[in-house]
Amino acid sequence: MLLLRLATLAAAIAALFFALLAPASAQSEREVAQSSSPLVYQVETLRNGDGAGEPQLFLGTPMGLIESFMVAGEREEWGRAADALDYANIERSRTNIPREEIARQLYHLMNTTVAIDWATLPDRPDAMDTDASSKNPMAGVARRSLSVATLELGNRRVPIRLARVQEPGGEPVWVFSRQTVANVPALYREYGPTQFEQMLPAPLRKQAVWTLAWWELIALPLVLIVAALAGLATYLGIRRLREGYDTDTKIGGVLQAVHLPVTLLAFAGTFALVRNTVLRLSGPAKDLLDPFQLILVIAAILGIVLAGIEALFEFATNRRTDELEAPGNHQDRNFYTKMSAIRRIVTALLLLAAVGFLLVASNIADTLGFSILASAGVLGLVLAFAARKVLGDIMASVQIAFAQTARIGDAVQFEGQWCFVEKIGFTHLRLRTWDERRVIAPVSAFTNESFENWTKQDSSLMTHVELQLDNRADVDALREEFRNYVQRDEDIVDPEDAICEVVAQDARAKTVRFMARAADPKTGWSMHCRVREHMLAFAARLDATTEPTPAYFAREREVSLEAQSDS
Repeated sequence: MLLLRLATLAAAIAALFFALLAPASAQSEREVAQSSSPLVYQVETLRNGDGAGEPQLFLGTPMGLIESFMVAGEREEWGRAADALDYANIERSRTNIPREEIARQLYHLMNTTVAIDWATLPDRPDAMDTDASSKNPMAGVARRSLSVATLELGNRRVPIRLARVQEPGGEPVWVFSRQTVANVPALYREYGPTQFEQMLPAPLRKQAVWTLAWWELIALPLVLIVAALAGLATYLGIRRLREGYDTDTKIGGVLQAVHLPVTLLAFAGTFALVRNTVLRLSGPAKDLLDPFQLILVIAAILGIVLAGIEALFEFATNRRTDELEAPGNHQDRNFYTKMSAIRRIVTALLLLAAVGFLLVASNIADTLGFSILASAGVLGLVLAFAARKVLGDIMASVQIAFAQTARIGDAVQFEGQWCFVEKIGFTHLRLRTWDERRVIAPVSAFTNESFENWTKQDSSLMTHVELQLDNRADVDALREEFRNYVQRDEDIVDPEDAICEVVAQDARAKTVRFMARAADPKTGWSMHCRVREHMLAFAARLDATTEPTPAYFAREREVSLEAQSDS
């Protein structure tokens, strides 16, 4: 009985083992079957060439197709070049364009518009990329379709694609796909020569350097000169217009702020207009100039917007300087400080939006390749690490503005100087001292270090004057005079809080402090000086009338050694 059970268990295990092994074997048989036949598009009839005979191009690999097609186009052998195109969709659409003409148009696009990356073109019939990284999902995978470029056509992107096709009983060949060939006439109308170029003599239309023709090589410096003249005319026009307005006015401030950005926009706009109408560059030259041109236009528009906002904000705050510094005007200080923070946030968002639009509109992924994108990413990390101090200062400025530790119009003491906060920028604060000097202080000094804000809660300020007097000076007489004075001075708030007291003493003299409260720091400074002058004058009068020796101002005593030796 036991042997029967063991035999049954062994049979069950064997059955389970063969059941698990069978799908794997079947799967491997399917893979072998698939790998034994080439990966192609099966077509009933391959419609390529001019029908004059067998293909005269090397169509076995993608690189062979492109090389032989470009050689045939360079020799203007359009009948031979037509072997590389699949005209199936063209014939279905009944387009009345000869096959040789479409081959010529495609050669023009490949020669002057498309930047062919020869290093990435596979030279294998199965188009397998054997040099790709193992992390690439297409590494080691056979392909029957391959995109070599992408062009903008209206509101869509049209690929230039190769396809591996096979007729019944024929050999697999690589050709330009039927969809690509069908798009060639529309692409040629978009990227082909303009009427101006067609009117030029044939020698000028021949290729000179890189993908530039001779006429493009001559016209490009002329276009730059025309754009520079347009920028210069705009600069002189705005300067002439600014002469009629003072910079302190709203229009004058805005004109001064947008002077250079508008000049840059005139230069970039003229350059773009002439390029799109007369000098229609293509290929690598277009890929190089398009991002540069777009950067200039975006920078100019962004500069105009930001400069205008900055000028209007400066005009509003400068006109209300006295009101912002007035005692108790906390509402306006809070408002303008918050607006300053919002202005910086809007500026940062506009910059990010401009960079994002530039990356999307310039198609940098297609024009420069993913390797440069990766390099740009590494460079971005390096720059971000190097600019961490600047980024920290920007966040600190927003923190100061929203926490309102220092508001526009606040009176602060910075490094021993009495200043008013005039502007809170991205990385620095602009402070105006009591004697109209400007101090530029880093924002980190107002977030990482302590400072005095004299108008944060209460604009009133307790000021004090210290005098060094003789140890025999009558403090009661000084205190009585000080009490009489504070009752008469209109700038002193709460005369009952005024104090006269001795705060220090040594063998030479004693220090007498006179304290009184002013309504705000500005009047407090004037009151501080008046108190010093008055109490010094009163002590001088007492010093002059004290007998037998002066008893108010400390004096240095000198002893003559010669007199002592004579005695």
